[in-house]
Amino acid sequence: MAKKSGLGKGLGALLNDSGSESMVIERKKPTTSIGTISLNKVEVNPFQPREDFDEEALEELANSIKLHGIIQPITVRQLSQNEYQLISGERRLQASKKAGLKEIPAYIRTADDQQMLEMAIIENIQRENLNAMEVALSYQRLLTECDLKQEELGDRVGKKRSTVTNYLRLLKLPGEVQAGLRDAKISMGHARTLVTIEDIEQQLSIFDQIIQHDLSVRKVEELVRNLGREKPTASPKKANDPEIMRLQVKLSSHFGTKIQVAADAKNKGQIKIPFTSTDELNRILDILDV
Repeated sequence: MAKKSGLGKGLGALLNDSGSESMVIERKKPTTSIGTISLNKVEVNPFQPREDFDEEALEELANSIKLHGIIQPITVRQLSQNEYQLISGERRLQASKKAGLKEIPAYIRTADDQQMLEMAIIENIQRENLNAMEVALSYQRLLTECDLKQEELGDRVGKKRSTVTNYLRLLKLPGEVQAGLRDAKISMGHARTLVTIEDIEQQLSIFDQIIQHDLSVRKVEELVRNLGREKPTASPKKANDPEIMRLQVKLSSHFGTKIQVAADAKNKGQIKIPFTSTDELNRILDILDV
């Protein structure tokens, strides 16, 4: 059997690599049934990715359940004849207890520990109110704990590989900046601009300015352009042109990597897009849609 190309479909398509074969790894899929089970027979999920639950929101959900019942069943796996372990739906489980329910509808799955962890994390990612750092950490857990490759991860969560990689890049930011993104002190746009700065002290300095002066993403991009002026690199004549610098920062933010743009006095030049791995190359190709 031919070895699977490490370049992925993006570069493979460019090279017309029709002779390579894709290696298919079969995996036993969990089976599912649906039923009604006793609440006191369900143990909590040891793989629960989310640790904090808003008590006020739980009360609101409990009141809704009293009025309308459970609309979406929880998902569990069966441990024995009458014992279950929660896979997803902990808020519904806790709110049902608050509402005084004795039983709850459930999807009952047969799954091993890795499948259970994967399902719990993916279900958590699909929540609309996750912040960017929670998404990034969940993606990282799927890669490390579920032994997924980055291209597989995109398929699992229904996202383009470039989107997944942009979230994972947030984990390279200093802890203080990550906490700021988690706590909504800065936006994803701020973070994507900060991650293009190589020097940690400069990242933290601009992060502090964002907090102190409530800077917009555009203003942060301007600060990063100024950093480029302070440390000019060897390049053609118009490297320090404000328009070139603006374009360079904008492209760096868009591609999630440090882009170099240079032009001479006759407006001839080049755009350099660096990459450090085939995964990053394929991410860039996805963004370019080639």
